[in-house]
Amino acid sequence: MRKIFYMSLFFLLFSSVSFAQDLTSKKVVLIIPQNDFQDEEFSQVKTVLSNKGATVKVASTTTDFVTGMYGDRVKPDLLIDDLYARDFDAVVLIGGMGASQYWNDSRVFRVVQDADSQNLIIGAICIAPVTLANAGILRGKRATVSSSDEDELVAGGAIYSTDPVVRDGNIITASGPVAANDFAEEISRALNR
Repeated sequence: MRKIFYMSLFFLLFSSVSFAQDLTSKKVVLIIPQNDFQDEEFSQVKTVLSNKGATVKVASTTTDFVTGMYGDRVKPDLLIDDLYARDFDAVVLIGGMGASQYWNDSRVFRVVQDADSQNLIIGAICIAPVTLANAGILRGKRATVSSSDEDELVAGGAIYSTDPVVRDGNIITASGPVAANDFAEEISRALNR
């Protein structure tokens, strides 16, 4: 009986370790707006991925400090102009009121289109999925967005879903800050595919 107990305990410990999400070899870039990024979305996504071992870099239109909607300040690591999807395993756009600055930004379009052509993981949360739609990579795909921007998402060819987090192939979208943790966990699962 004791032997069965120890074998069961060993199996339980081994199986929990083998299913843990280890992202130590993964590199993720978070693209944030220069002003008014959504602080909670940024911090939750960065924390979840970093805690799982991923190397997380931040890109924006400046490498000076940028300010979130609620006052968080972040110093980006690189400029979007210097960002190449091939250097990362995932490209994630953080939302917030300022994220509309990228809705028609050809530099961000280049990055997400390159990421899509390489079948890399692409994420966008809050109003940021509109950028993916306008870049043409959501045509015919299920996606979600902040409910106030459903029309923009659909205009870009996406199939709108009311689910808080939606994954369609290599693209993961989320509706806003209340879904940030689940969004980050879905990115983590996708990186472990």
